Amino acid sequence: MIKMKNYKEINFKLGNYSSKKIRDFLGKILYKENKENIFFEINNKEIKIFLRLLNFERFKEEVNKLSKEESLNKNHPILRLLQKIKSIKAYSIKSGKRFYVDYNKERKVKDRQDKVKKRKAENKDNKFLMEKNNIPIKYKNKIICGDSLKVLKKLPDNCIDLVFTSPPYNFGLEYDSQDDAVVWEEYFEFLFKIFRECIRVLKFGGRIIINVQPLFSDYIPSHHIISNFFLKEGLLWKGEIIWEKNNYNCKYTAWGSWKSPSSPYFKYTWEFLEIFCKGSRKKEGEKKNIDISAEEFKKWVVAKWSIAPERNMKKLKHPAMFPEKLAYRVIKLFSYKKDIILDPFNGVGTTTLLAKQMKREYLGIDISKKYCRTAEKRLKDLN
Repeated sequence: MIKMKNYKEINFKLGNYSSKKIRDFLGKILYKENKENIFFEINNKEIKIFLRLLNFERFKEEVNKLSKEESLNKNHPILRLLQKIKSIKAYSIKSGKRFYVDYNKERKVKDRQDKVKKRKAENKDNKFLMEKNNIPIKYKNKIICGDSLKVLKKLPDNCIDLVFTSPPYNFGLEYDSQDDAVVWEEYFEFLFKIFRECIRVLKFGGRIIINVQPLFSDYIPSHHIISNFFLKEGLLWKGEIIWEKNNYNCKYTAWGSWKSPSSPYFKYTWEFLEIFCKGSRKKEGEKKNIDISAEEFKKWVVAKWSIAPERNMKKLKHPAMFPEKLAYRVIKLFSYKKDIILDPFNGVGTTTLLAKQMKREYLGIDISKKYCRTAEKRLKDLN
């Protein structure tokens, strides 16, 4: 039985034209194609064409040939049909044929999981335990002012559902060294100590999402360095989202060469969200705690998000904030209501603010007393 939803439907009125003659014309032209891919119905002076795929160029030649032989005028249903099919802009092409349905459907791979295992794409030695622990009450829904590494060491294993953060650059470093390579080596060593604790406290199936931009002034591919760290620690790569900030206002006379291939300098208008999972890419949760809509889901799984930068950085006195809209999407797409969200570099509290707004639990940690006071005030202003 043919399911009509698998076809693109085109319909229009016959007018005063003979249905029998139109039927003969259509049969002569269309049925050079496979009848499973295109067929028609004529009822009550109306034509309905059901279209799945078509060799459009051949169809056009046949219509033009028939038009000359029969001296058809431009309002003839056959010529109108040609124009209607020509006006369809959404299709894909394969072997000279246009596919009008399911052309953007993901191709399913047979026995995908078995093939993944054979390719050894997954981490064979999954060392993570599935048991879950509760976060201590004194850390639940709190802003903690202190050293993230020290605070995280006080948390039990497997008590956090989602870590979302943007690590600050150059924290905890002295700048007496003239060797930039040494400085950045120390920076990542310090950062990764905190990330190891984030992995430890994350639940099985939980996600770590890092908002990061390449350190282009020093030519440090920080997004790759951070991603490689998580892979070596045994986490599973879930994906990467490009956050397009649409704020390109760079002058062309930047560092590097001008109008020369000697050393062009690149400008970035985007940042990355690197997404990793602990133990499994699937996160279990209760259906009643899902709060993302179908439209949001369809839009956000396209891995390029166009979101304007934060506009309140001067007001909140923080030089490098991600916008609330970014945190909103991350939290809603990657967590359930009542999940516990952690930001170990909480700053002025955008992550914790959105977590509370969206009925999640939260823990924000930052070493700056000033930033922690601002984060607490933003939470208080929600009430």
